[in-house]
Amino acid sequence: SQMGPAQEPGNHTLLTDFVLSGLSSSPELQHLLFFTICLVYTMTLVGNLLICMVTVHPTLQVPMYFFLRVLSFLDISTASVVVPKMLLSSLSGDRSISYLGCVTQLYCVVFLATTEWYLLAAMAFDRFVAVCCPLRYAATMSSRACLSLVLLSCCSGKVVSVLQTAWVFTLSFCGPRRINYFFCDIPPLVVLSCADTAPYERQLLSATVLVIFTPFCLILLSYTCIISSILKISSAQGRHKAFSTCSSHLTVVTLYCASGALIYLQPKSGHSQDAKKVFALIYTAVIPTLNPLIYSLRNKEVKEVLIRAM
Repeated sequence: SQMGPAQEPGNHTLLTDFVLSGLSSSPELQHLLFFTICLVYTMTLVGNLLICMVTVHPTLQVPMYFFLRVLSFLDISTASVVVPKMLLSSLSGDRSISYLGCVTQLYCVVFLATTEWYLLAAMAFDRFVAVCCPLRYAATMSSRACLSLVLLSCCSGKVVSVLQTAWVFTLSFCGPRRINYFFCDIPPLVVLSCADTAPYERQLLSATVLVIFTPFCLILLSYTCIISSILKISSAQGRHKAFSTCSSHLTVVTLYCASGALIYLQPKSGHSQDAKKVFALIYTAVIPTLNPLIYSLRNKEVKEVLIRAM
């Protein structure tokens, strides 16, 4: 799109649209990338929808599967905010995105990512109560308590997304409108700003610590207590069962923490944008595809219900 910019008072440029560079500028790779991402997105939808349907089975009406169902819904939403637009741009060749569309996409990505992080912390707390306080599990993790934890995660996501989106789009953008990314995210937008972004980068670092490392510390504390309790179990079979219920969640947490930290801890390091594209693709497309596989293949109850349903 070649739409001309409008002018605001103070010689600041008001952008009417942006242009996304996509995953690669190489024409030879476009078809391969399209079919690969399309396959990954289809697997994400099918896998997570299966998890949503399987976990409503009467034998799986426990908090762990309630949280897993919410996690699958968030994974579908995260992939759907990013991937369809990327596939459509690849097909049509039109990589432009409106200013309002960019604002909306950034808001949704930050909201879903933050909500998912706090939900993972809630899932760790659920495992902590199940392993360390089994006699009080039913009373502590009641339906009302589980719903409250999900709503608290959503409220945290809403607050963080509103603040981050508002802060990003108060920056002055100048020069080329080309975003070296495949969706609107904080690091590539900060790179486009012609203003001094040092104060914002400090704020973003604080927000990253709050959003990623605070839940991670809570998860780490929960699993420290869990491992301590598991090691006290005399039966080897009992220890194996307790570890297996926690290993899936730990795998997902590790993937989210690694990719999220590598994307957001250095927002304006332009030389690493290509690497950040890879981490962002893992975060938005690959991990949502892996979650159903991680939880279903390592969970005997889910596998049994899934096999019976099929």
